[in-house]
This record gives sequence, structure tokens and C-alpha cells, in this order.
Amino acid sequence: MKTKCGTLILPLLIALNCICKAQDSSPKPYADEHRPQVHFSPAQHWMNDPNGMVYYNHTYHLFFQYYPKDIVWGPMHWGHAESKDLVHWKQLPIALYPDSLGYIFSGSAVADSNNTTGFGKNGKIPLVAIFTHHDPKGEKEGTDKFQNQSLAYSLDGGGTWTKYSGNPVLKNPGVRDFRDPKVMWYAPEKKWVMTLATQDHISFYSAPDLKNWKKESEFGIKAGAHGGVWECPDLFPLKMNGKTYWILIVNLNPGGPNGGSATQYFVGNFDGNKFSPLDSNTRWLDYGPDEYAGITWSNTGSRKIFLGWMSNWQYANQVPTKAWRNAATIPRELSLKQSKGQILLISKPVTELKNIEEKTIVLKQPLVNRSLDLTSKINKLKSRYVLKMSFATLKDYSIGLSNPKGEELLIGYDPAKDEYYIDRTKAGKMDFQKNFSGCFTAPRLSTAKNSDVILVVDKSSVELFADGGLTTMTAIYFPTEDFNNLAVKTTGKLAINNISISGLKSIWK
Repeated sequence: MKTKCGTLILPLLIALNCICKAQDSSPKPYADEHRPQVHFSPAQHWMNDPNGMVYYNHTYHLFFQYYPKDIVWGPMHWGHAESKDLVHWKQLPIALYPDSLGYIFSGSAVADSNNTTGFGKNGKIPLVAIFTHHDPKGEKEGTDKFQNQSLAYSLDGGGTWTKYSGNPVLKNPGVRDFRDPKVMWYAPEKKWVMTLATQDHISFYSAPDLKNWKKESEFGIKAGAHGGVWECPDLFPLKMNGKTYWILIVNLNPGGPNGGSATQYFVGNFDGNKFSPLDSNTRWLDYGPDEYAGITWSNTGSRKIFLGWMSNWQYANQVPTKAWRNAATIPRELSLKQSKGQILLISKPVTELKNIEEKTIVLKQPLVNRSLDLTSKINKLKSRYVLKMSFATLKDYSIGLSNPKGEELLIGYDPAKDEYYIDRTKAGKMDFQKNFSGCFTAPRLSTAKNSDVILVVDKSSVELFADGGLTTMTAIYFPTEDFNNLAVKTTGKLAINNISISGLKSIWK
């Protein structure tokens, strides 16, 4: 072929062909070892806290703590993904980059429908992000004022963001840990309320315009768990039997019920100024080792949808993945129920998860005589499925996920201790961190004789929802070969009302 470029065209075509072949033969981003197939994780690099979760224009926006240059924690950015159904996610370009004021730490986002900020133009509703600017230079110099709250806004539905020229809008009064603002509109007083983590307690601020903040009150110095610093709070109302209660979520690191980081919550009342808990009990939203920094989406009306980071600060930087590190839990819908004299949060997988269910198998009234092998029921499900079991009478049981190499994950119930457990002591790779191996427990919070359990199983994680979601546990694991064997075991005989197993399609295909 002759062109104006002479004989250069042939070598160029050969080179391009080689490049295409090389790209075709490389691993696909979401096909690598241990990669979750039904949970959000970035295509590459480091992820931690979910941030800025807002629902707008029929789209769920998920921002997250992101370091785009490595698979360990580094200078924080806000990564960005969006979804129409809470299941399928599209990763978008980075939303917020570090600047002269510091790294972009955790925060929230709202739709400023009344344009209280004045950011809106030509009738466009601004999405406003409220985040912590973390100044590494100030931290290194030893000042306690290196964390401050700032704003950014978007006029194109979250596609591009502009940082406010008046940042920071809330300056640090001298509190070393002063971060993670979660903002909500408090309609009775027509003001924004900010719930802010301030060292070992919560501080509430209010503003008419997201810019001019005044302190309202504090909560928590003598309430709840205090094994570590308080982080990533959230405040929102939920109704039960026609009455409104206020839920205050507070993430804690360390000091969780099974070691390391975890999510606690309080139930009480909020009057626009002060949060008052109903009691002093410590409640945990998730008892497993691997749910942290969880908060809810804003602008979803009465529906409260929760999402957490699926890891633990004890080992998040060391887990044995290569191109990426860490993922999010599945989205969960929150509600309230009274049990054991307390008002408790219920967590359930969002109903949208059914959008990717396939090949449901139902076993009616199976009897477990010491062991029931279900391997043949999951051998084509590629280590991702939803397992549901219901019991007329709850007795001891264990659900074993295993492989031919002798690696096994156990999930079960111990009636002697009235506890649920996840045991990953033999579940694969352990040597990357001493605290990873273990058997983790959670109390049964129901008094009913009957029971049910839902397990959401993915490539390297399990999420347990027991007794209608009263007890929730999350754990990650890293087998050297997929867990394609499944069995239910008991010490004697166990009558089960029914078992259903639904395969889950990969959200990345």
C-alpha cells in the first residue's frame, strides 16, 4: 500500500496489531483473583470510606476515598461511581483532587433544591459536596487545626465539580480529629444540620446556606463505645409504628466488637439542636470484622439505604490483592424493630439485588441428619449466590464453604452461647496479618423460636443477615481456590422449613 507516508504505514499497522493482541491477552480488570463480582470495587488502586452518597435525577452517586497511584492508603481523592439500580456500577473520572488546603477526606453530598448556597444557575439545582480538607503539612508540624470543612458543587448532575472559593467554610477550633461531615436538611427550622466527628464524640452544627455554620451541641463523651476515635457519623429519622425515631450512626476505630474498626449506632430524638438517646446501650450495626465507615444515601426520602467499606483498618493495607484493594458492602435497607426491650436497626439486602438473581433452587423441608451436602446445587454458580434458610425451631447449625484443598469458611449458630459466628481460621491466606485469622461472634437479638438467615456470598466475602436482619455480620476471606463446595451440618438432626439458593450474575459483564 502506498500513501503520502510511503512504506511507514506497514510497520505502523504491524505495531498497532501487536498492541491490540497484547491488550486482548491481558487480564480483564474485574476478572483478577479474589475480585468481588456483585460488590463495587474500583478497577484499580486503593479504596476506603464511601463518601458523598446522594440520589439525584434517578441516579445513585457513590464517591469514595481513593488513591489513584497505589494499592495502599495515600493522599486522598474522591473517586466516583454511579448506578441506576444500586447493583450495576459505572466508575467515573475522579471528582475531587487534593489541593493547597490538603487531601480530600470523607464527607457527604446533598441536592440543594432551594439553592440556599446560591451555587445554582439558570434553574439548575446544585449538588453540593461537604468534605474534610486534611492538611498533611499542618499535621506534621504538630498543630491541632489541620482538618477543616469545605465545599464543592456540581451543576451538571455530578459530572464535574468546582471547589468553593471561600473554603474552608468551617474552621477547626483546635480539635485534632475534626472531620467527616454528614449534612442533612432539617425542614422544621429550614436549616442544614451537620453531624461532625470530633475526636471521641459528635458535634452538631447548623447553617442556613451550607456556608455559615454555628455550633449547636455535642453528644457522646460518656455514651457508647470508646475504644478508639469516632469517625464517619450519620443522623437521620426512621419511623416505627407511626412514631419517628432518630438514628445516629458513629463509626469507631479501633474498639469494634470483634477487634479493629466497626459501626455503632444510637436510637433517640433530635430537636434540631440536640440529640437525646433513649438509653445508654451500645448497639452495633454490623458485628462482623469487615464493615466500616458505613453511612446512608441522601435524598432518598423515607427509604434509608446504607453502604459500608468492606474491610478493617487492622489489615486493609495488607490484604493479598494485586491491582486493587478493598470493596464496598452490598447496599442495605434500614428499618426499626423492637426486640429484647430495645429498639434496634434491621439491615436487609436491597430488593434490587434480585435484578441479578438467576437459577433459583428451592428445597422444601429438607432434613439435615448431621450433614446435608449442597455442592451439586452451587457447582455452576461461580462462588456467588444468595442462600436463604428458615427454621421453625432454631438449633445448632454450621454452613461450610470449602474447596478441595481443605480450606473452609464456617458460618453458623451456637445455641449454648446464643450466638452467630463466622469462622475463617482455615479459610485460605492468613499470613499477611496476625489479626486476620479468627472466629467472630455476634449475639442473637431475637427471642423467637423460629429463625431465618440470608447469606450473600461473593468471590471473597460473605454477608450474614439473621432473624430478619436483626443480627448482621460481614467478613472477607482469601482462599487459594474458589469455595465451590457447600454443606449444612448439625450435631444431631435439624429440620429446615426451606432452603433456597439463587445464583448471582456478575455486575461487571
